Amino acid sequence: MKAYTEYWTFHTEKRREIVHITDRVEEVVRKSGVKEGFVLVSAMHITAGVYVNDLEEGLIEDIWEWLEKLAPYRPDYRHHRTGEDNGDAHLKSLLIHHQVVVPITGGKLDLGPWQRIFYAEFDGQRPKRVLVKVIGE
Repeated sequence: MKAYTEYWTFHTEKRREIVHITDRVEEVVRKSGVKEGFVLVSAMHITAGVYVNDLEEGLIEDIWEWLEKLAPYRPDYRHHRTGEDNGDAHLKSLLIHHQVVVPITGGKLDLGPWQRIFYAEFDGQRPKRVLVKVIGE
């Protein structure tokens, strides 16, 4: 069994941003030499996430609207008593989740026809790490 790991750093210009990363993940899979296995993509921060969905601008806007309805930015989160102002970012991360596992078949990501991989930043403008780990044969 082979294993290959890369760490990436994201430093978004905006506090909240969605970054399409499918091509970068595909490149890691190619470099790994794994033909059959899995790739794990994991945000290593509690105010960011990784998810799989469609690369369509209207849907991305709908996702932001949905997240804001479920975990709106507001000043009265208990977490803010610690001096932070990102309580909503922690909750949004829970909704999106922090990682995905994608199958690799024939040396390529085995995604559905519209599926793409995204990094979701909810409290950016500072460096955040992402782990990409490929395991297989």
